[in-house]
Amino acid sequence: MSLHGTYDDNNLFAKILRGEVPAVKVCEDEETLAFMDLFPQARGHLLVMPKNVRARNFLELPEDRVAPLMARVQNLAKATAKALKPDGVTITQFNGAPAGQTIFHLHWHIIPRYEGVRLAGHGHTDRADIAELEQIAKEIAAAL
Repeated sequence: MSLHGTYDDNNLFAKILRGEVPAVKVCEDEETLAFMDLFPQARGHLLVMPKNVRARNFLELPEDRVAPLMARVQNLAKATAKALKPDGVTITQFNGAPAGQTIFHLHWHIIPRYEGVRLAGHGHTDRADIAELEQIAKEIAAAL
């Protein structure tokens, strides 16, 4: 999909927001849902997405939603660093398929980085163990 297009109400993340598809949630409030990536690039990889908006990418997000969303992304990155004690944290967001976006509901990736551990490719990893994701989610949530 290109950078421009029509929002698909049946995309995976819209289904997660509606509760039609399960997710290992880290936290949820009126603005955002944060949950563990089922195909993590590193241990502790989580996703943050806005609620109540039909934005395929960051360019479509209403301006008044930018600051509250970014504050939550920052808080979750801090909690991830506190809980998991990585050596670094990658925070990324893709806009359009040529940029690497694979699900067309706006979202951020918070990926802990560990010295000497190679990052798995985006969308090219094995599915994680749900029990392990649930434990990591609890650790991050407790650090919020």
